[in-house]
Amino acid sequence: MAERINPVVKAVLEWGPIAAFFLGYVKLKDETFTVAGTDYQGFIIVTAAFIPLMVICTGLLWWLSGKLSKMQVATVVLVVVFGGLSVWLNDDRFFKMKPTMIYLLFGVLLGIGLLRGQSWLRLVLEEAIPLQDEGWMILTRRVMAFFFALAIANEAVWRLMSTDAWVNFKTFGLPLAIFVFFMTQSGLFKRYNPERKDEA
Repeated sequence: MAERINPVVKAVLEWGPIAAFFLGYVKLKDETFTVAGTDYQGFIIVTAAFIPLMVICTGLLWWLSGKLSKMQVATVVLVVVFGGLSVWLNDDRFFKMKPTMIYLLFGVLLGIGLLRGQSWLRLVLEEAIPLQDEGWMILTRRVMAFFFALAIANEAVWRLMSTDAWVNFKTFGLPLAIFVFFMTQSGLFKRYNPERKDEA
């Protein structure tokens, strides 16, 4: 049974690992650590610490709230897989690809739902965003396109720019882009608000 969780605690558990990753990277990015005869850059060490922290925080979130969204589950699985590959192979490229895989996965899943005439986004956000059926379909198409755009943007940043640029993009750019995107949907939210349908 799902339980209400303190919003501050929820925010700390959701954003704490990301903030810790950023702070850890800033502190250790120029350091090199030798473990079992192998040299690891600070980025890999921070990634190695980020993986269990993300798993623990997600587990606590599930324990306190009694539920996790499919997006949260998929995210932590991909963090473990791609982060683990980066640490195991001592190659930061795998972890940098992780956001690309996440957004591609979400985009493809939303696309499959649309092909079936369904808004799977509604299953995730219905409690937070009240919309008429048509509004959900429009929003789902827009979010799908937005996810594909984020995947392309992440690939461009990590392949063409420095690791510093990618960390800043991941920590600040992606959350800001998501915030701005949903702010620009305010017209859709008003137009397809169920209360307007009732009034009509």
